[in-house]
Amino acid sequence: MINGVQVKKLRVIPDERGRLMEILRNDDELFQQFGQVYMTTTYPNVVKAWHYHKVQTDNVTVVKGMLKLVLYDPRDGSPTKGEINEFFIGEHNPQLVQIPKGVYHGWMCISETEAVAVNIPTEVYNYNDPDEYRLHPHENDIPYEWARKDG
Repeated sequence: MINGVQVKKLRVIPDERGRLMEILRNDDELFQQFGQVYMTTTYPNVVKAWHYHKVQTDNVTVVKGMLKLVLYDPRDGSPTKGEINEFFIGEHNPQLVQIPKGVYHGWMCISETEAVAVNIPTEVYNYNDPDEYRLHPHENDIPYEWARKDG
């Protein structure tokens, strides 16, 4: 696991009315601070990648569909520099993945329908000076191919 990445298995509580799933609580061991909550969607087979943050930590989960979430550690001095982590998160594997600042991340929708992700970053989005540093999803130095691995 990339240094600083944490994963919380999410528990789904069903009853005759529907389901409840807690995502992040301020008494969780991995909780740092609250910035905002937002949701984003990704259509099937679409890749949204790569970016990292210098200030914020992301807390990502998927509430509908499935994503392949991929992390890459480029950080100088990190004991896991150069490592890749893959997480398959969503309806069939409810997890919260905490992505530390400085770690590139991106995802691909692997479900047959649109995936709905929820992020709870530690900072609010600054419209005038966004804390986002991007690379092209396919043309970069990250040693990762987004193609499905059949076999």
